[in-house]
Amino acid sequence: MPSKLEKFAEFDVLENCVTFSFTDIPVGFPLKGNWHRDFFRNDNPIVLELGCGKGEYTVGLAAHNPDKNYIGVDIKGNRIWTGATRARERKLENVGFLRTRIDFIDHCFGEKEVDEIWITFPDPQPQKTRARKRLTHDIFTNRYKKFLKPGGIVHLKTDSTGFYEYTLEVIEKNRFPLIWHTNDLYKNCPDDRKELINIKTYYEALFTSKGENIKYVCFQLG
Repeated sequence: MPSKLEKFAEFDVLENCVTFSFTDIPVGFPLKGNWHRDFFRNDNPIVLELGCGKGEYTVGLAAHNPDKNYIGVDIKGNRIWTGATRARERKLENVGFLRTRIDFIDHCFGEKEVDEIWITFPDPQPQKTRARKRLTHDIFTNRYKKFLKPGGIVHLKTDSTGFYEYTLEVIEKNRFPLIWHTNDLYKNCPDDRKELINIKTYYEALFTSKGENIKYVCFQLG
């Protein structure tokens, strides 16, 4: 297994990985608005996984849905390396990885360029003073609106009851269309949505092994 430094070095040459940093903001991101043409080379829907970690969910969804393009987003290049390498080994051409801070996400995608967003087991930021860091806070949903298509869908999976309830409050306050939610996904998963439980991130496997309920919310951003 390569070392952390070796992963960082290899990340820069992996064809399915790109990076956007703070210093790139003044000059802009060449792929913004051009992911279909220049990266995937098709017009299939684009789906993001924010905070993708090692990319288990991104790769799993891409394998399950070859007619969609998936982009895993994370700031940790050594984690992304794992998902990018697995995608390459499985010859999945509908997978890409973007190394950036989610704070910069609206600099990376053009208007109406993204169809769906997955937020899988993010840091729930339980302290009230850190509410602005929660990935369903208004600060972030306003960023998502800049590049999601009208009626674009956001999926949230979390083990945190507090974050789950907070997200439902955000949805109600903003009158976002709520599609479906449950506080026990493994008990209440519909028969036609088994991919919700068949694909697991590292943390999901860890939490379920401890008997913790997985919460799920699916909503639109207007």
